[in-house]
Amino acid sequence: MKSFDISLKSINDVKDFVNIVNKYDFDVDLSSGRYIVDAKSIMGIFSLDLSKPIKVEIQNDDCEKFCDEIKRFVV
Repeated sequence: MKSFDISLKSINDVKDFVNIVNKYDFDVDLSSGRYIVDAKSIMGIFSLDLSKPIKVEIQNDDCEKFCDEIKRFVV
């Protein structure tokens, strides 16, 4: 498992992030405060407070390619 913080500043950022996450078979969770949502759910992401950094938890150890694709969102 790997975790770090990301920032999604616009609707296009959320859309691009969800498109990237959906290409992978492993689970990715996003958490903000006490809320945890599936990163593959665009509606779930919009339920979070996007004005603050969001914690990403990747449920797979072999995720280097995924991490490279989302590095523009990492804070």
